[in-house]
Amino acid sequence: MNYFKKILLFAKPYRKYAVLNIIFNIFYALFGTLAFLALMPMLDVLFGIKDAVTEPPVFEGISKMKEFIFDYMNYGATTIRNEYGEGKTLIFVCGLIIVMFLLKNISSYFAMFFITFLRNGVLRDLRDATAKKIIELPISYFSEKRKGDVMARITTDIQEIQWTFLAVLELVVREPLTILITLIIMITLSAKLTLFVFIFLPISGICISMIGKKLKKHSDRAQKEQGHFLSLIEETLTGLRVIKGYNAEKKISSKIFTSTSKLNKILNSLLNRQNIASPLSEFLGVASVAVILWFGGQMVLIEKSMEASAFIVYITLTYQILAPAKQISKASYNIKKGNAAAERILEVLETKNTIVDPEKPKELNSFKNEITFENISFKYDEEYVLEDFSLTIPKGKTVALVGQSGSGKSTLANLITRFYDVNKGAIKIDGTDIRDVTQHDLRNLMGIVNQKAILFNDTIKNNIMLGVDEATDEEIIHAAKIANAHEFIIKRPNGYDDNIGDAGDQLSGGQQQRLSIARAVLKNPPIMVLDEATSALDTESEKAVQEALENMMKNRTSIVIAHRLSTIQNADIIVVLRNGKIVEKGSHQELIAHQGEYHKLVNMQSFD
Repeated sequence: MNYFKKILLFAKPYRKYAVLNIIFNIFYALFGTLAFLALMPMLDVLFGIKDAVTEPPVFEGISKMKEFIFDYMNYGATTIRNEYGEGKTLIFVCGLIIVMFLLKNISSYFAMFFITFLRNGVLRDLRDATAKKIIELPISYFSEKRKGDVMARITTDIQEIQWTFLAVLELVVREPLTILITLIIMITLSAKLTLFVFIFLPISGICISMIGKKLKKHSDRAQKEQGHFLSLIEETLTGLRVIKGYNAEKKISSKIFTSTSKLNKILNSLLNRQNIASPLSEFLGVASVAVILWFGGQMVLIEKSMEASAFIVYITLTYQILAPAKQISKASYNIKKGNAAAERILEVLETKNTIVDPEKPKELNSFKNEITFENISFKYDEEYVLEDFSLTIPKGKTVALVGQSGSGKSTLANLITRFYDVNKGAIKIDGTDIRDVTQHDLRNLMGIVNQKAILFNDTIKNNIMLGVDEATDEEIIHAAKIANAHEFIIKRPNGYDDNIGDAGDQLSGGQQQRLSIARAVLKNPPIMVLDEATSALDTESEKAVQEALENMMKNRTSIVIAHRLSTIQNADIIVVLRNGKIVEKGSHQELIAHQGEYHKLVNMQSFD
């Protein structure tokens, strides 16, 4: 229930729709009850069960309100019968019932009309909040989560909330109001019989709750398995070439089939428990009515303590309670079922973001002097990847970071861009700790080119413009020319307006990388971070991309993480790392002459 309350907080902006829904639900409950209540005096008059009231009754106070209302209705029925006859009176009674039910259903429509805006508004805001949170969360969060599980939370789990929690909003006012108003009338008709009815309500509730206890547990398992299934599909689509190349179709299919079989088993158990709620509540309701018929019949036929017309109306009202009671029992199931989905969504929304902006950030709108790593230490898990690491990068210099895998090169790129925060020490730009400025200001000073080009299913133009809000066609073309991309772009069917497909799959690896370079050039940042930007390319593509990189790095401060040492021979400073520490530092010629670690790395690679 706590999760339900938290989800309902999203309904605050739509309070006016909730108020209008409540108003029309009150009319719905009133018209539905009055339609049956109007039958009693009509039956009394038409069948002569009670003496006709020929004079308008006089109101004698609250204590005799019941008698006044019924006598007044009796008086109205008597007047109509005397004036128009019994046949037309019967037509009037039928017409009155039709009008009452028409008004009831009109009220129901408007109640549903207004709650629709609330439901869909909450759903949209919940999706927006979850998407915003996912984008804001640090990179470290996603290294611990399967992408498919995250996708399941923002899609299937939120959809589950629509059919559970938000569906309950339609019932939370209407059904209890219907039951409340109906019960008031039933108590007015016979307090003794109504008290007897209440004996069976706890029995019905206990039976239903016994079945519903395991719903949340089964729902949670189902949603987790759906997340696992989506992860398998995402991995399969991403690695389809490898799967086919290694004839691993059967192996991967087997994993997927295992997941779907497990999900099928969980869903069968879950839905069978859910499906029993409706027939069980209906059976218990009919059983209760049968017992009420027996008990009330004795009051009418033997004790003579209740009039026959009142008993007929009472039984009709009892049936009117069954439908909302059934809906409320289903709502209790839905809340239990929706709790699992809400818990998974709220887990994302309530995850603490470890990379946050300071309350009073310092301004950092330009880069003038140097970047400094001051005795920084960092660890992903238990062991430090970098320890007491210090380095100064002057403005306008190209600094290359080389070393074996796991030496901490890419970690430094993650730290300077503040995808992660250092555990000890500080990274400063012009003497200002990067944790003291906003992430937006920090990253606005940087262009990033990764080992694998990250492109989107959009046009070439929009992919290049990702880092800027506006740019002229001339600026876009200029950036593409610097990145050696203009020639292949204009050969595309639609040029710069050509869509490049999912993740840029319609382009070669070298073309993808040159587009990512053009994106960085158009942003025109003073600092460039290049994380092994050419290591995944063939020799021909590498040359084109390397030339583009050299064009881009002119007059900029660049941090280059390199695997192929031939690409960084012109760097101003080459820093050799081993186990998170600097073992050598200098120019290419100086390090070759020193014949140390860098010399060994160069000898291990062959150059053209």
